[in-house]
Amino acid sequence: MSALLSEFLPNALIVVDSDMLGAARALCGRSEGVACVLGTGSNSCLYNGSEIIDQVPSLGYILGDEGSSTALGRRLISDCLKRQLPESVSREFMERYSLTKEIIIENVYRKPLPNRYIAGFAPFLHEKRNVPEVHKLLIQCFSEFFTRNVMNYHKPWLPVHFIGSLANSFSAELTETADSLGMTIGKIMASPLESLVEYHNLPD
Repeated sequence: MSALLSEFLPNALIVVDSDMLGAARALCGRSEGVACVLGTGSNSCLYNGSEIIDQVPSLGYILGDEGSSTALGRRLISDCLKRQLPESVSREFMERYSLTKEIIIENVYRKPLPNRYIAGFAPFLHEKRNVPEVHKLLIQCFSEFFTRNVMNYHKPWLPVHFIGSLANSFSAELTETADSLGMTIGKIMASPLESLVEYHNLPD
């Protein structure tokens, strides 16, 4: 990628780094912190003010991606089918998306990109987030993200920052979860672009 860009920008210094490093720099700037991405998937890292120094692996939607929209959607589907949510909420969910158990099984197990299909139900949880059972579901899902990822950096005094559309939508629930675990939320933003530009304009 760097070589390709250099062909079009011969006088520019081209540096290609990971999306996670870009997110960490946008969120933390020159300060130490834990940077997290919550979207269709999830990811996190420990950042020292310039580089990633530790990273718990994400492992994708089958083995990981805790706290992501895929994880939330999976829990919503499961809780509806296993009668863990109020009947009115489950019925509204199934009717709104024209779902049956058979349709869900077909899309999850037999069609391509099941993670995107499952993640597409997260907006329903946002709409119903004040229903006690849904609120409990959200806190449990975000607690799993913290305990299986963030807390394994073993630096509870550092601020925990989040980026991504899902994190931005559920900022209150993330803050509540962090408070319950004795951790502090720093920045929560939907997109890294503006802050990443600011980072690269900082003096060395």
